[in-house]
Amino acid sequence: MATSDDPTAEVTDLLQQLIRNQCVNDGTVASGEEARSVDLLQQYLGSSGLDAEVYEPQPGRTSMVSRIEGSDPEAPSLLLMGHTDVVPVNPDGWHRDPFGGELIDGEVWGRGAVDMLNITASMAVAFKELVREGFKPKGTLAYLAVADEEALGTWGARWLVDHERDAVVTDYVITESGGFQMPTKEGPRLPVMVEEKGTYWSTLSVRGTPGHGSQPFRSDNALVTAAEVVRRLNEYKPETRIGDTWRRYVEGMHFPPELTETLLSAERLDASLETMPPGLARLTHACTHMTIAPTMMRAGTKQNVIPDSVELKIDVRTLPGQTGEEVHGLLVEALGDLADRVEIQPNDDPSTSSAADTRLWDVLNTVSGRLVEGSALVPFLMTGGTDNRFFRRAGSVGYGFALFSTRLRFEDYASMFHGNDERVDQESLRLSTELWKATARELLS
Repeated sequence: MATSDDPTAEVTDLLQQLIRNQCVNDGTVASGEEARSVDLLQQYLGSSGLDAEVYEPQPGRTSMVSRIEGSDPEAPSLLLMGHTDVVPVNPDGWHRDPFGGELIDGEVWGRGAVDMLNITASMAVAFKELVREGFKPKGTLAYLAVADEEALGTWGARWLVDHERDAVVTDYVITESGGFQMPTKEGPRLPVMVEEKGTYWSTLSVRGTPGHGSQPFRSDNALVTAAEVVRRLNEYKPETRIGDTWRRYVEGMHFPPELTETLLSAERLDASLETMPPGLARLTHACTHMTIAPTMMRAGTKQNVIPDSVELKIDVRTLPGQTGEEVHGLLVEALGDLADRVEIQPNDDPSTSSAADTRLWDVLNTVSGRLVEGSALVPFLMTGGTDNRFFRRAGSVGYGFALFSTRLRFEDYASMFHGNDERVDQESLRLSTELWKATARELLS
């Protein structure tokens, strides 16, 4: 392990080790094996005399909390939270070993380098450095390395908030993502995830009638019906909604007046999506629409048997304010006359948000302004989900933030999430480490 004389080398080394631990979470209870990275982080933090509390609701599904206790019970408390699990990977699409953790031209390559082992590592290094420097806060600072974020948080943040609330719930929480530099005529703008879309992940069951594959004419083939269900869901166009967070983001970006007007007009926005670059179009669409993505299908028992059942999984992301009842109605509308043939089994996890007029917002704005000259924060809507939702529901103010250099463009950042050739540059690791240290000192002293 690199020494504290070179924090950038230290966070690079720690990130490489986290990547190599291969804590791949495929959604099954037995996957993840986050205990490997908790063991690593325990050893790393323990060398500075820090104690850690370890929780393991399922074998191998381990989370760890370490704390620097504050001297004033009335002072605000802060949790730095990073998850240790990563999503599965297909090595065929990579130019480097996805679990090699190689350092190439100032960039660390590997699954989790962006989502979000970079933040998990930089938070740990900052936390340890504060201890080394004798930091004595008024408010408590906690570091949480949490399991199972990539599969709904069942054995991680959800379990901890439900069963060990006093150990993890604080006034403020910071986790992924945000903090990439977006250039504007007024200087860089740094998005902070103050709100995130909800999920209405659903399993659709489509029924048919079995028969011999050699006689398909006028058969009741569940797979053929399911194909039409997929087509209708894919072509369905939910209405455009301009939310408060989207409005504040657009206004804060100082776009040209005509573009600002378009981005804030429900009538004009949809047409403009066709002419935007693909990455920007996808993001803009997701921030202003409920989205439906068919993602998995399972059907049939044998090649010469007409299938009588199909299981289809869809990823539905809901906008702030949308209820499960409303979303169910929209799915029925999308299915049309096939709705009676489809059983919808949903998992409703509504949107959550935090206010942007808080002490933590002010501190992050001040600190990041010093680290990235001329920058300012803008609120943003996270189109995916994070563990922040559990803490917001428990009463915490939760933000998604870090700091990334100009070397990591937003387009690359977005494409690498759950994608190929995931990597992060060392300057981004340095900036985030400095951010966590300065934020803790400014907020908790």
